[in-house]
Amino acid sequence: MPEKSKRLAIAFISIGASVFILILKWIAFKMTGSSALKSDALESVVNVVAAAFALFAVIYAERPADKEHPYGHGKIEFFSAAFEGGLITLASVLIIYDAINTLISGPELKNMDLGLAINVGAGALNGLLGLFLIRQGRQLNSEAIQADGHHILSDFITTLGIAAGLLLVLFTGWVWLDPAIALLVGLVLAKTGFTLVKKSSNALIDTQDLAQLSLIVNGINICRTSDIIAIHELRIIRSGRHIHVDMHIVVPEFHDIRHAHDLVEEFGSRVMKETGLEGEVHSHIDPCYRRLCRNCKASPCPIRQHAFEKEFAICESDVIKTDLEILGSRI
Repeated sequence: MPEKSKRLAIAFISIGASVFILILKWIAFKMTGSSALKSDALESVVNVVAAAFALFAVIYAERPADKEHPYGHGKIEFFSAAFEGGLITLASVLIIYDAINTLISGPELKNMDLGLAINVGAGALNGLLGLFLIRQGRQLNSEAIQADGHHILSDFITTLGIAAGLLLVLFTGWVWLDPAIALLVGLVLAKTGFTLVKKSSNALIDTQDLAQLSLIVNGINICRTSDIIAIHELRIIRSGRHIHVDMHIVVPEFHDIRHAHDLVEEFGSRVMKETGLEGEVHSHIDPCYRRLCRNCKASPCPIRQHAFEKEFAICESDVIKTDLEILGSRI
């Protein structure tokens, strides 16, 4: 199945399953009147809305680059993840408000045995769905699908905590534990929502991803040849699953333009293949200005002024340097 079709199929599965699970949880809440089960049902409402928005994001992200969006439409997936984080935060506020009111007025519980069993069954389905979405999201490099999976998995963990607390209510008769559990769920969701919004916002404003930078630097070192003297001013932009890498590549200045162009184009393609990333490398060619002879192994070199001593190290601290920092002042 093509990746596009697979991503759409996964999004539809997520929506369908989330609606079914929501119905089960809402039935459990209505049967029991439990604030804790109501908090679980409210989180499932967020799951359904977020899954629908993720479907839209997946469809929109597949649109090719155009004049208005030269880097493609992939960043909509980060917006989708941030939107989901905002929904989670809103749900947490509603849950906390309802829990405090119930603590003040006093809870009234009924049919806890059957209602709790239905809710646990729905939670188990949520756990399986969350693991499925996280795995598929990683394989397809989809931030929206992964975010949806992580949220649903956290919902499953929440359901387990609620079930344990309500079992304690059944055995002890301490009904005040029900809104107290809901209050705790609300606080946990608030933290989850804030974390998701922060992560997605960092991606939207192109905050440097150190793990991604390390992966690309490792690929550079593996694919590097003697004619690739140094790499600097490396920048990474991620648009959905597509990666755009800009880098300045220092090559021996005796190469003609055609040879230097072919050299860096082939090098960029090999780096992307080595890292397993989907995207493109844009290269800017810098001549060596005969200032890096001691760090250059290119041979034979008709303009060499110093014998080779030590290869120029390609590391994360070097690839973000500027021309002047790498080459020194040009004379």
